[in-house]
Amino acid sequence: MRIGIIKLGAKGDIIRTLPILIGIKKKYPESEIIWITKKESEDILKTSPYINKIITLPIPKNLNFDILYNFDIENLATELINNIKSEEKYGFYLNGGYPSAINFSAEYYLNTVFDDELKKDNKKTYQEMIFEIAELPYNKEYHPLYLTDYDKKYGENFLKDNNIKKGKILGIHIGSSNRWPSKKWHLDNIKEFIIKSKSQNYEIIIFGGPEEKEDINKLFESLKNSDISLYKNDIYNTDKEFFSLVNICNKIVTGDSFALHVAIALNIPTLALFFCTNPNEIESYEILKKIISPMLYQFFPEKSDEYSEELTKSISAQEVFNDL
Repeated sequence: MRIGIIKLGAKGDIIRTLPILIGIKKKYPESEIIWITKKESEDILKTSPYINKIITLPIPKNLNFDILYNFDIENLATELINNIKSEEKYGFYLNGGYPSAINFSAEYYLNTVFDDELKKDNKKTYQEMIFEIAELPYNKEYHPLYLTDYDKKYGENFLKDNNIKKGKILGIHIGSSNRWPSKKWHLDNIKEFIIKSKSQNYEIIIFGGPEEKEDINKLFESLKNSDISLYKNDIYNTDKEFFSLVNICNKIVTGDSFALHVAIALNIPTLALFFCTNPNEIESYEILKKIISPMLYQFFPEKSDEYSEELTKSISAQEVFNDL
């Protein structure tokens, strides 16, 4: 049986969609699973032992499946499923220029995207909704990121090169998508939290990408006259290098970001700060502790795209430190 999955979205969404593979294999153990995605997500999918083939865009002609799932509502994905032959289809297709649910079970997720009240009231996790779209039973299936010994060497070499001892390493991811400018913790609070954490002898690695370059430089500049030593990842790390560095940490502190999904999939105890996105959608797997801003529902969902300094400072350094 040939089963296709269309998932083109953000890398964090790719990671948290991986558990569907376990659900599919439980129901169709002899199936061949082909995942259609963008080139930039290929390395993430290569870590899964459940995927038989990865197809990156543009897709070849005359693809056909027995079952085809599309978990994205963007036009590129919904157009794809319209043009691929399959005996059965689940998820979303393009209908008159708009995404529509193929099957009744996909309607709930679609409504959470466009109905602010339902979005606010939703208590289902993303994984629960994905399984619902696929009409598969959900039992909190967990799909780790499998790293090879070669993958792990990057993190091990980082420890060796910086003379860092294993055992008490704290990773702090300071970034977020520009789409939600208030998702990231304020630098003043991060600095205070770092000082508190160093008092407990944590070695600290600051994580970020190219968009965080300026904030990382500000943070290091503000601490350069102190006795506090910090480390940082290369903002141009590949996904595998980033995974390897997260994997050497004993704990991760992050906003609702790519790093959150990576840390959970690597089974690293994680503290996640939620300022303007729905914490209920994140499956904790008993790995994650959620710290929720008291101002969240003043912004979520209607004002999630607005920046508020008060909001980004609304979770104190002490509150996060207490949960370390």
